[in-house]
Amino acid sequence: MIIGILEADELNDEVIQRYGRYAETFEQLLSAVDPQLSFQVYQVTQQEFPQSIDACDAYLLTGSKHSCYEEIHWINQLKQFVVECHAQKKKLIGICFGHQLIAQALGGSVQKHDKGWGIGMASSDVKTTPHWLTPKQPQFNLLVSHQDQVTRLPQQASLVATNEFCPIAGYHVDHTILTFQGHPEFNHDYLQYIMTERRHIIGEHAYQQAKESLQQNEDNELVAQWIVNFIRS
Repeated sequence: MIIGILEADELNDEVIQRYGRYAETFEQLLSAVDPQLSFQVYQVTQQEFPQSIDACDAYLLTGSKHSCYEEIHWINQLKQFVVECHAQKKKLIGICFGHQLIAQALGGSVQKHDKGWGIGMASSDVKTTPHWLTPKQPQFNLLVSHQDQVTRLPQQASLVATNEFCPIAGYHVDHTILTFQGHPEFNHDYLQYIMTERRHIIGEHAYQQAKESLQQNEDNELVAQWIVNFIRS
């Protein structure tokens, strides 16, 4: 099975050297669960898209420093690709920016949160029990770093996960699309790096709260298993 990774950000050389590209972190995450998976990377910020939607068996849309409501050509092109995936029932996974862009492309709403940054470890409640959501767990933790969030689901979507700060922390659309606001590909060290770099932007109070939250463990492997289950279901 080939997973097409739609890489929606360009990281600086220091980050790439220390932590790798987004695509590399997702390959490591998902391969640890299912070594039979293979990957094809598309740098969509450079308008690199699959020549055919059937070039891959499923797609994963990564995070980004951009907002999905920005009027940028590749973002608009990406929304069209999402609509085509949905129309043709091609499996699609969205993470952070991907979670948000898919919602907006399918008729939902995304806005900058008036409470500021969501950053650190976020614990979300599971709101659904489809067969692919195994092992079953009532709550899960993921690292987060975002200002925007989905404020209205697309009409055909169902809520998967919720928390107080981010009520729409995950959703699915039929058996085609699955998204999470959190980052199962992040680790503590990388998020600490992001927090430090953005400390002057997110504010000292949010920084200290985020730092405190990092005492909790993330459920990256669990969420990766859910993603693979969903893709293969």
